[in-house]
Amino acid sequence: MKNHINVNVAVIGGGPAGYSAAFRCSDLGLSTIIIEKYGVLGGTCLNVGCIPSKSLLYLANLIREIQEFSKYNINIGNCDNLNISQIMDWKNNIITKLNNGLYNLAKYRKVKILKGLATFSNKNTLQVVNNDIVYDVHFEHAIIASGSTPKKLSNISSIDSRIWYSTQALSCVSIPKKLLIVGAGIIGLEMATIYSALGSHVDIMDSSEKFFPSIDKDMSDFFIQNTKKYFSIYLNTSIDNLVYTPQGVTIKTKSSSDVLYNSLYDNILISVGRVANIHDLNVSSVDIQLNSSGFIQVDNQMRTNVSNIFAIGDVIGIPMLAHKGIHEAHIAAEVIYGKKHFFEPRTIPCVAYCNPEIAWTGIMEEQAKLKGIKCRAVTVPWKFSGKAISSNCADSGITRLIVDTDNNRVIGGIIIGKNAGELLSEINLSIEMGCDIEDLSLTIHSHPTLSESINISAQLFLGTATDMINKI
Repeated sequence: MKNHINVNVAVIGGGPAGYSAAFRCSDLGLSTIIIEKYGVLGGTCLNVGCIPSKSLLYLANLIREIQEFSKYNINIGNCDNLNISQIMDWKNNIITKLNNGLYNLAKYRKVKILKGLATFSNKNTLQVVNNDIVYDVHFEHAIIASGSTPKKLSNISSIDSRIWYSTQALSCVSIPKKLLIVGAGIIGLEMATIYSALGSHVDIMDSSEKFFPSIDKDMSDFFIQNTKKYFSIYLNTSIDNLVYTPQGVTIKTKSSSDVLYNSLYDNILISVGRVANIHDLNVSSVDIQLNSSGFIQVDNQMRTNVSNIFAIGDVIGIPMLAHKGIHEAHIAAEVIYGKKHFFEPRTIPCVAYCNPEIAWTGIMEEQAKLKGIKCRAVTVPWKFSGKAISSNCADSGITRLIVDTDNNRVIGGIIIGKNAGELLSEINLSIEMGCDIEDLSLTIHSHPTLSESINISAQLFLGTATDMINKI
């Protein structure tokens, strides 16, 4: 016997995009249900992604700071005997605390969480299966927020437990002596930061010829220069096949001249991107259109080609960022309610929480020149920052603003260094509000702070800096 549920809005997926959409719908007075296959809110981000990785990155950065002080003959503590079980317990307690917080928010808003796997029966009905229990959820509107899953490589078997994806890497039971990371994107760099600090020898390989193409090359070169003592990055390199032995996994690359050819590793982490998590939804039954990359296609109100069905978050494609999905969630909920709102940000900030952090937003200098935009980039190395010097991060920090010289507006920015992700918000706001570079130069910044590097960059553009030599 089927159970029947009737709601205004059915949200598929309980990650940041999904629960944000459901909570906003509820706040607007719409009856809402979240269908989540694991029955726990937070999705990949909270449970096996952003939050656990940032917890471990905090620990990794703490270990690095303690180690760095040893060169000044200052012994803060011993990081040689870390207990991985205790570390994972600490990480899991953080996840549980945040899970409980979301549960309480849902309870307060009277948003029901239905555990089970959702499949479209028609454009107004979802069938939800949880073991032997079947529900028919009848809705006026649906929001698909089912997220993404790691992309697999066809020539690498996932059966062997020594082959990791991000979930396994964040829940390991022992630290590998040698770890190979396939993919030099955000996930790969963050995992390299964690495991190199925990004691692993880490190599990263990537099939691309250019490292971190999202930012200007001289900035990515700066990052490589500051991390080569912790892990190695090999570009234009890919795996042909693997040989599994009791001693480890030996990699065969496509070129025998490659320095990694026949290298033996304890574990191999695959981080080559993610794909839309739609295989169980049966979207074809309601003729929901996908784009050429297999993601759900939406307009700037987050509506699919089926007028009462919306999609948000990773399931609609890049950039796959929780904060983008949350913003889309608000738009979708408000459009369903009847507001004429649109998803039209000028820019979306991006951060790789490695060490040093890489944060960027807007148009890069190289991109601007390719687009024919007249621009000028101004760069402040953190060796000119009193705060950076006193915080032991002067050598690994740099701030860049990209300015349109036709109107003196800030169009982009890159920050590499400690807390770069926090600092980036000022540049992001500058772009979003159409800020003139003079606005940044005349805004008094607290001293000493790392954010002063943004202020000094603006002053350098105008030739008014006193902390550096002006060159116009």
